[in-house]
Amino acid sequence: MFISPMGEPFRPAGRDDDALADWFRQADRNHDGRLTLDEMQQDAERFFASLDVAHDGEIDPDDITRYEDVIAPEISSGPHFDTAALSDAGSAGGAGQARGGHDRRGGGSHWRNQDDNESHLGAARYGLLDLPEPVVSADSDFNRGVSLPEFRNAAAQRFIALDIDHHGFLTLAELESVRPAPSPTGHKPEAASESSAQSAPPQY
Repeated sequence: MFISPMGEPFRPAGRDDDALADWFRQADRNHDGRLTLDEMQQDAERFFASLDVAHDGEIDPDDITRYEDVIAPEISSGPHFDTAALSDAGSAGGAGQARGGHDRRGGGSHWRNQDDNESHLGAARYGLLDLPEPVVSADSDFNRGVSLPEFRNAAAQRFIALDIDHHGFLTLAELESVRPAPSPTGHKPEAASESSAQSAPPQY
């Protein structure tokens, strides 16, 4: 499976299905092969609407529970996933760090490769960014709720983290061979596993 930068799960329909490509085609609204910042934020808004059950403009603790238990239970089913793991969720809206490496066996992009299984937690085992809980980590003011502006801002920061070459768009080929990206400030990390010290997001 693949979990998008904003936390949406995509499960392969068959052995050769590429779940990352499924997300990319959905997010690339004009189907030009380039995912822009605006398109990524629009895709984030669409997913936000599906998480905000009460349609009150905020993903609240009940919505978070539904996300973790029903929509993407895989993120909390692995070993050693707990609230402490969220301390690596990234700064500036939970941008995280770009992941590296993938396994092309079976025809699709299999993001849960052997090297990453033990070193990443939660959603980070299935995605492009080192974000154990990508929805919670968008709560930038730590008020136990995620507003639409916060979710849009997180999408922007995660776009920046993935736009390694700073050319203003993402391509599927680039994402399938992603390497450690620069932080939102433009500085490349010295190692893929290195992350800056951050405060843990709130418990839900």
